[in-house]
Amino acid sequence: MSGADPALRIAVTGAGGRMGREVIEAAAAREGVAVAVAVNRTPTDPVAGVDVRDADRLDELLAAEAPDALVDFTGPESAVAYAEACADAGVPMVTGTTGFADAQIDSLRAASESVSVLKASNFARGVAALRRAVREAAAALPGYDVELTETHHNAKRDAPSGTAKSILDDVEDVREDLDERVHGREGDAPREAGEIGVHARRAGDVTGEHEVLFAGNRESIELTHRAGDRGVFAEGALDAADWLAGRDPGWYGFGDVLDADTDA
Repeated sequence: MSGADPALRIAVTGAGGRMGREVIEAAAAREGVAVAVAVNRTPTDPVAGVDVRDADRLDELLAAEAPDALVDFTGPESAVAYAEACADAGVPMVTGTTGFADAQIDSLRAASESVSVLKASNFARGVAALRRAVREAAAALPGYDVELTETHHNAKRDAPSGTAKSILDDVEDVREDLDERVHGREGDAPREAGEIGVHARRAGDVTGEHEVLFAGNRESIELTHRAGDRGVFAEGALDAADWLAGRDPGWYGFGDVLDADTDA
Protein backbone atom coordinates (compact mmCIF):
# COMPACT_ATOMS: atom_id res chain seq x y z
CA MET A 1 0.00 0.00 0.00
CA SER A 2 3.14 2.15 -0.30
CA GLY A 3 2.67 3.75 3.10
CA ALA A 4 -0.77 5.11 2.29
CA ASP A 5 -3.54 4.81 4.80
CA PRO A 6 -5.76 1.80 4.07
CA ALA A 7 -9.20 2.53 2.68
CA LEU A 8 -10.76 0.00 5.05
CA ARG A 9 -9.65 -0.80 8.60
CA ILE A 10 -11.41 -3.75 10.19
CA ALA A 11 -11.63 -5.58 13.49
CA VAL A 12 -11.84 -9.38 13.49
CA THR A 13 -13.25 -11.49 16.32
CA GLY A 14 -12.56 -15.19 16.73
CA ALA A 15 -9.17 -14.58 15.13
CA GLY A 16 -7.94 -18.01 16.17
CA GLY A 17 -10.85 -19.86 14.57
CA ARG A 18 -11.21 -21.23 11.06
CA MET A 19 -13.07 -18.26 9.61
CA GLY A 20 -11.31 -15.62 11.69
CA ARG A 21 -7.99 -16.74 10.24
CA GLU A 22 -9.44 -16.77 6.74
CA VAL A 23 -10.70 -13.20 7.10
CA ILE A 24 -7.34 -11.94 8.36
CA GLU A 25 -5.46 -13.73 5.57
CA ALA A 26 -7.90 -12.42 2.95
CA ALA A 27 -7.47 -8.88 4.32
CA ALA A 28 -3.68 -9.22 4.16
CA ALA A 29 -3.93 -10.21 0.51
CA ARG A 30 -6.35 -7.42 -0.47
CA GLU A 31 -5.00 -4.00 -1.36
CA GLY A 32 -6.44 -1.17 0.72
CA VAL A 33 -7.54 -3.32 3.67
CA ALA A 34 -5.86 -3.55 7.07
CA VAL A 35 -6.73 -5.42 10.26
CA ALA A 36 -6.65 -2.82 13.02
CA VAL A 37 -7.93 -5.15 15.77
CA ALA A 38 -7.91 -8.93 16.08
CA VAL A 39 -9.20 -10.69 19.19
CA ASN A 40 -9.75 -14.22 20.42
CA ARG A 41 -11.05 -15.70 23.67
CA THR A 42 -7.99 -17.93 24.10
CA PRO A 43 -4.30 -17.04 23.55
CA THR A 44 -3.43 -17.21 19.86
CA ASP A 45 -0.25 -16.66 17.90
CA PRO A 46 -0.17 -13.85 15.33
CA VAL A 47 -2.14 -14.53 12.15
CA ALA A 48 -0.71 -13.24 8.85
CA GLY A 49 1.50 -10.89 10.87
CA VAL A 50 -1.40 -9.51 12.94
CA ASP A 51 -1.18 -9.68 16.74
CA VAL A 52 -4.21 -11.30 18.35
CA ARG A 53 -5.43 -9.70 21.59
CA ASP A 54 -7.64 -10.93 24.41
CA ALA A 55 -11.32 -10.68 23.44
CA ASP A 56 -12.09 -9.32 26.91
CA ARG A 57 -10.32 -6.13 25.80
CA LEU A 58 -12.49 -5.59 22.74
CA ASP A 59 -14.29 -2.56 24.19
CA GLU A 60 -11.08 -0.62 24.82
CA LEU A 61 -9.53 -1.75 21.53
CA LEU A 62 -12.51 -0.54 19.52
CA ALA A 63 -12.43 2.78 21.34
CA ALA A 64 -8.70 3.19 20.76
CA GLU A 65 -8.52 2.04 17.12
CA ALA A 66 -11.95 3.10 15.80
CA PRO A 67 -12.04 0.54 12.94
CA ASP A 68 -14.43 1.06 10.05
CA ALA A 69 -16.20 -2.26 10.66
CA LEU A 70 -15.97 -5.46 12.68
CA VAL A 71 -16.18 -8.91 11.08
CA ASP A 72 -17.45 -11.75 13.26
CA PHE A 73 -17.56 -15.51 12.74
CA THR A 74 -17.76 -16.91 16.27
CA GLY A 75 -20.72 -18.30 18.22
CA PRO A 76 -24.15 -16.88 19.05
CA GLU A 77 -23.35 -15.85 22.63
CA SER A 78 -20.05 -14.23 21.68
CA ALA A 79 -21.53 -12.50 18.64
CA VAL A 80 -24.23 -10.88 20.78
CA ALA A 81 -21.61 -9.59 23.21
CA TYR A 82 -19.52 -8.25 20.33
CA ALA A 83 -22.58 -6.57 18.81
CA GLU A 84 -23.18 -4.75 22.08
CA ALA A 85 -19.52 -3.64 22.12
CA CYS A 86 -19.89 -2.36 18.55
CA ALA A 87 -23.03 -0.46 19.46
CA ASP A 88 -21.23 1.20 22.36
CA ALA A 89 -18.21 2.10 20.21
CA GLY A 90 -20.15 3.13 17.10
CA VAL A 91 -18.51 0.45 14.94
CA PRO A 92 -20.56 -1.27 12.19
CA MET A 93 -20.71 -5.07 12.47
CA VAL A 94 -20.71 -7.84 9.88
CA THR A 95 -21.55 -11.27 11.27
CA GLY A 96 -21.64 -14.64 9.59
CA THR A 97 -22.30 -16.46 12.84
CA THR A 98 -25.25 -18.87 12.73
CA GLY A 99 -27.32 -20.84 15.24
CA PHE A 100 -28.87 -17.84 17.01
CA ALA A 101 -31.89 -18.24 19.24
CA ASP A 102 -34.76 -15.81 18.70
CA ALA A 103 -33.79 -13.78 21.77
CA GLN A 104 -30.23 -13.45 20.47
CA ILE A 105 -31.49 -12.19 17.12
CA ASP A 106 -33.50 -9.62 19.07
CA SER A 107 -30.27 -8.50 20.76
CA LEU A 108 -28.54 -8.10 17.40
CA ARG A 109 -31.46 -6.08 16.10
CA ALA A 110 -31.29 -3.89 19.20
CA ALA A 111 -27.63 -3.16 18.39
CA SER A 112 -28.66 -2.22 14.84
CA GLU A 113 -30.60 0.71 16.27
CA SER A 114 -27.25 2.29 17.18
CA VAL A 115 -24.95 1.04 14.40
CA SER A 116 -25.29 -0.71 11.07
CA VAL A 117 -25.41 -4.51 11.46
CA LEU A 118 -25.18 -6.89 8.51
CA LYS A 119 -26.07 -10.50 9.27
CA ALA A 120 -25.81 -13.26 6.68
CA SER A 121 -25.85 -17.04 6.90
CA ASN A 122 -23.49 -17.23 3.92
CA PHE A 123 -21.18 -14.75 2.17
CA ALA A 124 -20.65 -16.70 -1.06
CA ARG A 125 -22.03 -14.87 -4.08
CA GLY A 126 -22.94 -18.24 -5.57
CA VAL A 127 -25.18 -19.01 -2.60
CA ALA A 128 -26.98 -15.71 -3.12
CA ALA A 129 -27.56 -16.74 -6.74
CA LEU A 130 -28.70 -20.20 -5.58
CA ARG A 131 -31.26 -18.68 -3.22
CA ARG A 132 -32.72 -16.53 -5.97
CA ALA A 133 -32.87 -19.54 -8.30
CA VAL A 134 -34.59 -21.60 -5.60
CA ARG A 135 -37.26 -18.96 -5.13
CA GLU A 136 -37.91 -18.83 -8.87
CA ALA A 137 -38.07 -22.63 -9.12
CA ALA A 138 -40.38 -22.93 -6.11
CA ALA A 139 -42.76 -20.42 -7.67
CA ALA A 140 -42.64 -22.10 -11.09
CA LEU A 141 -43.18 -25.63 -9.74
CA PRO A 142 -46.33 -25.58 -7.58
CA GLY A 143 -47.11 -28.93 -6.02
CA TYR A 144 -43.62 -30.37 -6.51
CA ASP A 145 -41.97 -32.10 -3.55
CA VAL A 146 -38.96 -30.31 -2.09
CA GLU A 147 -35.97 -31.86 -0.30
CA LEU A 148 -32.87 -30.06 0.96
CA THR A 149 -29.56 -31.73 1.77
CA GLU A 150 -26.56 -29.93 3.24
CA THR A 151 -23.08 -31.27 3.99
CA HIS A 152 -20.37 -29.70 6.15
CA HIS A 153 -17.17 -30.66 7.95
CA ASN A 154 -17.40 -32.87 11.00
CA ALA A 155 -16.76 -30.04 13.50
CA LYS A 156 -19.72 -27.86 12.51
CA ARG A 157 -22.03 -27.50 15.49
CA ASP A 158 -25.39 -26.26 14.23
CA ALA A 159 -27.59 -28.51 12.11
CA PRO A 160 -29.11 -27.79 9.73
CA SER A 161 -26.77 -25.03 8.66
CA GLY A 162 -27.76 -21.40 8.77
CA THR A 163 -27.65 -21.31 4.98
CA ALA A 164 -29.99 -24.30 4.79
CA LYS A 165 -32.45 -22.55 7.10
CA SER A 166 -32.33 -19.44 4.91
CA ILE A 167 -33.06 -21.54 1.82
CA LEU A 168 -35.95 -23.23 3.61
CA ASP A 169 -37.33 -19.81 4.52
CA ASP A 170 -37.11 -18.84 0.84
CA VAL A 171 -39.09 -21.91 -0.23
CA GLU A 172 -41.75 -21.42 2.44
CA ASP A 173 -42.16 -17.76 1.51
CA VAL A 174 -43.09 -18.81 -2.02
CA ARG A 175 -44.86 -22.10 -1.33
CA GLU A 176 -47.45 -21.53 1.39
CA ASP A 177 -48.50 -25.19 1.14
CA LEU A 178 -45.13 -26.28 2.57
CA ASP A 179 -45.06 -25.58 6.28
CA GLU A 180 -43.46 -28.60 8.00
CA ARG A 181 -39.75 -29.33 8.05
CA VAL A 182 -39.08 -33.06 8.45
CA HIS A 183 -35.49 -33.77 9.53
CA GLY A 184 -34.45 -37.11 8.11
CA ARG A 185 -36.67 -40.17 7.82
CA GLU A 186 -36.66 -43.53 9.55
CA GLY A 187 -38.92 -46.59 9.53
CA ASP A 188 -42.39 -46.30 8.02
CA ALA A 189 -42.23 -42.66 6.89
CA PRO A 190 -44.04 -41.92 3.62
CA ARG A 191 -44.06 -38.29 2.59
CA GLU A 192 -46.99 -36.27 3.91
CA ALA A 193 -48.54 -33.17 2.38
CA GLY A 194 -46.89 -29.93 3.44
CA GLU A 195 -43.47 -31.44 4.15
CA ILE A 196 -40.02 -30.23 3.19
CA GLY A 197 -37.40 -32.91 3.78
CA VAL A 198 -34.22 -31.65 5.47
CA HIS A 199 -31.03 -33.69 5.69
CA ALA A 200 -27.79 -32.60 7.40
CA ARG A 201 -24.56 -34.51 6.86
CA ARG A 202 -21.28 -33.99 8.75
CA ALA A 203 -18.14 -35.55 7.34
CA GLY A 204 -14.43 -34.91 6.92
CA ASP A 205 -13.37 -31.41 5.98
CA VAL A 206 -16.19 -30.54 3.57
CA THR A 207 -16.39 -26.74 3.39
CA GLY A 208 -20.07 -26.56 2.51
CA GLU A 209 -22.55 -28.07 0.06
CA HIS A 210 -26.25 -27.29 -0.36
CA GLU A 211 -28.57 -29.16 -2.71
CA VAL A 212 -32.26 -28.46 -3.28
CA LEU A 213 -34.31 -31.12 -5.06
CA PHE A 214 -37.67 -30.40 -6.72
CA ALA A 215 -39.56 -33.50 -7.90
CA GLY A 216 -42.98 -34.00 -9.46
CA ASN A 217 -44.83 -34.49 -12.75
CA ARG A 218 -42.41 -37.29 -13.76
CA GLU A 219 -39.36 -34.99 -13.58
CA SER A 220 -36.83 -33.68 -11.10
CA ILE A 221 -34.62 -30.59 -10.85
CA GLU A 222 -31.58 -30.22 -8.60
CA LEU A 223 -29.98 -26.89 -7.70
CA THR A 224 -26.59 -27.22 -6.01
CA HIS A 225 -23.85 -25.00 -4.61
CA ARG A 226 -20.44 -26.26 -3.47
CA ALA A 227 -17.82 -24.08 -1.80
CA GLY A 228 -14.25 -25.06 -2.69
CA ASP A 229 -12.72 -23.45 0.41
CA ARG A 230 -13.53 -20.96 3.14
CA GLY A 231 -11.75 -18.15 1.33
CA VAL A 232 -14.89 -17.44 -0.67
CA PHE A 233 -16.76 -16.63 2.55
CA ALA A 234 -13.94 -14.43 3.83
CA GLU A 235 -13.83 -12.47 0.57
CA GLY A 236 -17.58 -11.92 0.71
CA ALA A 237 -17.37 -10.78 4.33
CA LEU A 238 -14.73 -8.20 3.36
CA ASP A 239 -16.97 -6.99 0.55
CA ALA A 240 -19.77 -6.64 3.10
CA ALA A 241 -17.54 -4.75 5.56
CA ASP A 242 -16.42 -2.35 2.84
CA TRP A 243 -20.04 -1.71 1.84
CA LEU A 244 -21.24 -1.34 5.45
CA ALA A 245 -18.57 1.07 6.64
CA GLY A 246 -20.06 4.51 7.23
CA ARG A 247 -23.61 3.37 6.52
CA ASP A 248 -26.53 4.56 8.66
CA PRO A 249 -27.63 2.38 11.59
CA GLY A 250 -29.94 -0.41 10.52
CA TRP A 251 -30.35 -4.10 9.75
CA TYR A 252 -28.81 -5.31 6.50
CA GLY A 253 -28.19 -8.53 4.59
CA PHE A 254 -25.66 -9.71 2.04
CA GLY A 255 -28.27 -9.30 -0.67
CA ASP A 256 -28.05 -5.53 -0.08
CA VAL A 257 -24.35 -5.67 -0.99
CA LEU A 258 -25.00 -7.68 -4.14
CA ASP A 259 -27.87 -5.43 -5.19
CA ALA A 260 -25.60 -2.40 -4.82
CA ASP A 261 -23.04 -4.07 -7.09
CA THR A 262 -25.72 -4.74 -9.67
CA ASP A 263 -26.94 -1.16 -9.58
CA ALA A 264 -23.44 0.31 -9.83
